Amino acid sequence: MVNRHKDKALGQALDISGAIPENSPISVTGTDFSEIKNSEVVVISASVKTYMKGRMERISDQVAMIHDIAKKIKKFAPDSKILMVSNPVDVLNYIFQKETGFSRENVIGVASSLDSNRFRYLLSKELKVKSSQIKNALVLGEHGDSMVPIFSVTKCNNKPVLELLSVSQIDKITRELRDYWKVIRKFKGPSLFGIAKNTVDVIRAIIKNEELSISASVMLYGEYGFSDVCLGVPVQIGKEGLIKIQEIGLNKYEKNSLYQSAEVVRNYLLTEACQIT
Repeated sequence: MVNRHKDKALGQALDISGAIPENSPISVTGTDFSEIKNSEVVVISASVKTYMKGRMERISDQVAMIHDIAKKIKKFAPDSKILMVSNPVDVLNYIFQKETGFSRENVIGVASSLDSNRFRYLLSKELKVKSSQIKNALVLGEHGDSMVPIFSVTKCNNKPVLELLSVSQIDKITRELRDYWKVIRKFKGPSLFGIAKNTVDVIRAIIKNEELSISASVMLYGEYGFSDVCLGVPVQIGKEGLIKIQEIGLNKYEKNSLYQSAEVVRNYLLTEACQIT
């Protein structure tokens, strides 16, 4: 574990070490960047400070932080698979790749899979069923206020959810999904467990070569009609990182919403906050 304050990394490592099962081969240590060499996976979850109003709230500081982290990872662990958890994830994922020159297969933003799980939960609550009865709940686009829940492919007990929901219900679920983090922040502070679970899923897929299909933020080179931008899209992940981007059919409204979401991310990348060299 690496932190800009090494004592924090040491303390976290000591705390987590007390939770390691007796027969586990895992050890946890607090260290510095020089010790991450030969890492198969590096997870970036650093933040300069907790945001309260929006994921873009401290974008200048977050961008500066990612530039610094990117240089150190490129120096000490250039062959690692990188999982970007820090927000704004789509912007930072893009900047990390531009700074390091790493291939898109090796840099994956973990967020849209969490949004998809939240989407599934909100649908189950609205339809009064168990979450396990909701299938193919996907969220694409920005991990932010323009995220796009894909109702058109989602099913409840094998029935398309668009046949079960009114327009007002769809609008309500979309609004609740985009504001989900705010409710958690109000009640308990930063969300931890959901993103941790989804990150572990990706780590396991890479380390154990267990193919995983999720939504994740990756660099696009023409997929869905977008290039040179990172967005959440359906992907397959395995030993080599990103294996494939899956292009699914979207209805007209979803296509338009995804275009608008891409423009939101592009516009952030054009701001002065992102022009650090």
